[in-house]
Amino acid sequence: MHIAIIGNGISGITAARHIRKLSDHKISVISSETEHFYSRTALMYIYMGHMKYEHTKGYEDWFWEKNRIDLVFNHVSSIDFKSKKLTFSNDSESLTYDKLIIATGSAPNKFGWPGQDLNGVQGLYSMQDLEKLEELSPKIEHAVIVGGGLIGLELAEMLKSRNKEVTMLVRESSFWNGVLPAAESEMLNEHIKEHHIDLRLNAELSEIKDDGAGNASAVVLKSEETLDCQLVGLTVGVHANVSFLKETDLEIDRGILVNEYLETNIKDVYSIGDCCQHRNPPVGRRPTEQIWYTGKIMGETLAKTICSEPTKYEPGVFYNSAKFLDIEYQTYGTVLAKPEDNVESFYWKHPEKHILVRLNFDKSSKTIIGVNTFGIRMRHEVWDKWLSNNTSVEDILIDLPKANFDPEFFATYEQDIISHYNATYGTDLKQKSPKKSFFSKLFN
Repeated sequence: MHIAIIGNGISGITAARHIRKLSDHKISVISSETEHFYSRTALMYIYMGHMKYEHTKGYEDWFWEKNRIDLVFNHVSSIDFKSKKLTFSNDSESLTYDKLIIATGSAPNKFGWPGQDLNGVQGLYSMQDLEKLEELSPKIEHAVIVGGGLIGLELAEMLKSRNKEVTMLVRESSFWNGVLPAAESEMLNEHIKEHHIDLRLNAELSEIKDDGAGNASAVVLKSEETLDCQLVGLTVGVHANVSFLKETDLEIDRGILVNEYLETNIKDVYSIGDCCQHRNPPVGRRPTEQIWYTGKIMGETLAKTICSEPTKYEPGVFYNSAKFLDIEYQTYGTVLAKPEDNVESFYWKHPEKHILVRLNFDKSSKTIIGVNTFGIRMRHEVWDKWLSNNTSVEDILIDLPKANFDPEFFATYEQDIISHYNATYGTDLKQKSPKKSFFSKLFN
């Protein structure tokens, strides 16, 4: 049986690896972005000189031949689902398959702004985006980034590392306040400005000006203010990368519709990762989730189904992590920007530093619902267990040192957090003394 996979991101590659572990099927992975799988989240570190492209590859180049995974560096222009055939844009020989996995990821949003297709207007979602940015960089004095999300802030950090002036246009009244509670969002507003990024809130793009030679030269805001610039970063979210499939029989809404087994409406065709949309998402989850770890789980799950072990997609406890400039961020479970009526939200913030912990729990049972941490790295497996077991927030606070990822090397704040909880709720909780690790015994 020949299994073709379109897309060499985390979901497609994970599926290929696990199908190989479970079978001797012929596997082809097709991509027109790069020949080999690499960590897309590391694009910023290549630009900043911390890594080279070779360092971002997940596997040595010999890995693919040894594991009999054929890599096809080409662009699929169309799919004939009836004859099970892929056609390429360069008119090379078509490829037939027995089963097809579509893992084409996502593409950046554009909203019809005048000038949005000029040279010097781009996102940061692919190796090609990085190459364009590198080529333009010597000419950039001032960049304007449109959008107040993670990719936009990464792009700002990259440009600041090369001493470029950066303005960020954020439509909302506070950075990422559609995702984060007000305290976290306001803390990030301060942090971004401290890094000398010109953060403009309640600011919207109206038009991108042409210099007469097809290059971006300025942006015009809805307030009619004009900002000269040489780069416009469009980082206003993503959509499923499925435009080449719109005229086919494949059922598509915001993404390729799949059932709990990641099957589409066409026999022997599956979809995973950013480009798929769950018809019946698991309880508490959204129909589309463009997150690295869910793509990985989908790849593992689908490999079992294709290899005669039908398995439903179960993403488990939600988690995500990111970096806001030099603040590390983690979230587990559910922490909404505005908590629901049954949710009590306790948070502690360091009086001077950008360090914050928020615990959301059920008002009546005190069962933990979710946690946000900024500036403190927590252990994934500990929070996963606490949330899966519906642990009480007070039991968690007593045991909080268990979750600290690296207490031997950084200051700990667990006692400050529990003291603030006691003062807030009139309790008298006392933390258990953590067991000393090897490193604690070594250094203390």
